[in-house]
Amino acid sequence: MSNSIRRIAISTGGGDAPGLNAVIRAVVIAAANRGWECYGIREGFNGILFPERFAEGGLMRLTRERVRGIGHLGGTILGTTNKGNPLHFPIKMPDGTMREVDRTDEILEFFARKELDALVSIGGDGSLTIANVLHQKGLKVVGVPKTIDNDLDKTATTFGFDTAVAFATECVDRLHSTAESHQRVMVVEMMGRYAGWIALNSGISGSAHAILIPEIPFDLDKVAAKIRQRDQEGRMYSLVVVAEGANPTHGHRAVIEQAGVGHAERLGGIGEWVAKSLQELTGKESRVVVLGHLLRGGSPTSFDRLAALRFGAAAVRALDEGHSGIMVALAFPNVNYVPLEEVAGRMKAVPLDCDILQTGRDLGICFGDS
Repeated sequence: MSNSIRRIAISTGGGDAPGLNAVIRAVVIAAANRGWECYGIREGFNGILFPERFAEGGLMRLTRERVRGIGHLGGTILGTTNKGNPLHFPIKMPDGTMREVDRTDEILEFFARKELDALVSIGGDGSLTIANVLHQKGLKVVGVPKTIDNDLDKTATTFGFDTAVAFATECVDRLHSTAESHQRVMVVEMMGRYAGWIALNSGISGSAHAILIPEIPFDLDKVAAKIRQRDQEGRMYSLVVVAEGANPTHGHRAVIEQAGVGHAERLGGIGEWVAKSLQELTGKESRVVVLGHLLRGGSPTSFDRLAALRFGAAAVRALDEGHSGIMVALAFPNVNYVPLEEVAGRMKAVPLDCDILQTGRDLGICFGDS
């Protein structure tokens, strides 16, 4: 076992997800049991790049007492951000234009100055890409996969996903009764970015009649035909689940804000467009429900809580074993180690031949392509 580690830091970056606090708790306790000190970086790497923003400083000492009773809580006690990527940090030039600079060397200097020996980086693709660069520059780093979207490669699932799907399924369940009472079409827009995992899993679990995901360009005429078929069968209502990144075959992804210096594009609005279009095609009253950030909130399910605790403990174990530049990953029934370079910059989309998708087709669910 490694005895070169005495002080480690934790960062939580990107969107929040149920289970973040459970990971933090597991890391802190597992580290304390090895005699290590543990510190939390505030708001991704803002605690390092902008320490003046925090009255108590950008680094939070994490003790057993500080993490007691937080495992069931949503969010993150450290705060998080999906802006200000230190690899492509936006700065304003004297002429008013914006450019991006690499500030990762400042992070390395901070770790050296504070005598921090390693980093546990909890996040999605963006955070783990940053973690991989820090590793390549010489910092000891272990990544923990976090995203409700479940779009990280090389892990069976990410924590936060099960909680999001469970809540989304409950929402779809609730909408059946009101849609049937009013004989309406209900369109439910869900998060997921460019992957359809949340929409697909909750849509099938909640008995949706059509599911539109980014991996399958959809034709609304096919969805309208499904709705008319249900009407002819005496089922005078329909539920359509649509992922925020879904693409119509004759159109484009719905974007609220285009990508710019320092930020990615913001998706949204596809649900409203689908509902309006289906009302025009079918003549049926159509309404839209956007679940949005509701999918990120609340306490983690027992599955996500346990996965988060396993990830946190495994991250400390990996550092103790001398590993760096790896991500802890679920490979049922175990947690294993995957090189960060195999994860960074890669997205796990829904495979078109996967069993879940085939199950939906066998159940007669319309995916807008047939």
